[in-house]
Amino acid sequence: MLLQQLINGLTLGSVYALIALGYTMVYGILEMINFAHGEIYMIGSYLCIIYLGIFTALGLTQSHLILALCAVAILSGITCALYGVTMERIAYRPIRSAHRLSPLISALGVSIFLQNYVMLTQGSSDKVFPHFFTVKSVQAGDFPMTPIQFAIISASVLLMAGLHLFVQKTHLGMAMRAVAQDKVMASLCGIPIDRIIVVTFMIGSALAAVAGVMVSIYYGVTNFFVGYVAGIKAFTAAVLGGIGNIPGAMLGGILLGLTESLGAAYISSEFKDGFAFIILILILIFRPTGLLTRGAS
Repeated sequence: MLLQQLINGLTLGSVYALIALGYTMVYGILEMINFAHGEIYMIGSYLCIIYLGIFTALGLTQSHLILALCAVAILSGITCALYGVTMERIAYRPIRSAHRLSPLISALGVSIFLQNYVMLTQGSSDKVFPHFFTVKSVQAGDFPMTPIQFAIISASVLLMAGLHLFVQKTHLGMAMRAVAQDKVMASLCGIPIDRIIVVTFMIGSALAAVAGVMVSIYYGVTNFFVGYVAGIKAFTAAVLGGIGNIPGAMLGGILLGLTESLGAAYISSEFKDGFAFIILILILIFRPTGLLTRGAS
């Protein structure tokens, strides 16, 4: 059913949008593609299962499941924000002024390192999310929507709206926009460049972690390689909307999720992952700047 596929696409697109925000924010500040960002999302999905297992052992999820999940999302976001800061400090800051290929190679190295780090510490087999939810749907108009889908879409909209308001209305957000436009002038105006970059990595990594939590809940399983494909799709969403543009990343994520869901339903489910790459190729050929210009951010 078309409406059901649309809600599936919105759910998937909301996750892609949250991950894409990390790509586009880092590119907007540093003009660098952080290809290790997908692994931060993967770590967030593992942290969700680990933290929820701890809460379950303490008996905190039986009568306060919603509060426990919110606490898991917050803890995972904080932990991944620390991962992001560490990654920036060790892998990117020392080579910030080096040749443009150096940060790219470093990002790929961090991506491989994090994949193997998780594989060695958590094992190579899939990790299963504890099944707390019933498979019950609620009727929303003419199509059913599961509570998990409703929660994912609602949380994603709130987070994306909150980020947009933060960037547009707060002093720190204005400083981030100033650094993105002209680092030298921003530095001359007294804006601490290194601190702004750290905050950017923290916010992007936290959003990726929340996306990882949502995926763990939605699909019920994760593995150490899940960040690779999701990261490429989120990067495609960022390019689709206009790399370096925050509203563009949101729009690109939603459009990519809808395209993937509708394509899998009406064209071929086996070619599901291929739609992202087709879109990426077409965008790079016909609209390399994306649907929205960078100036709109």
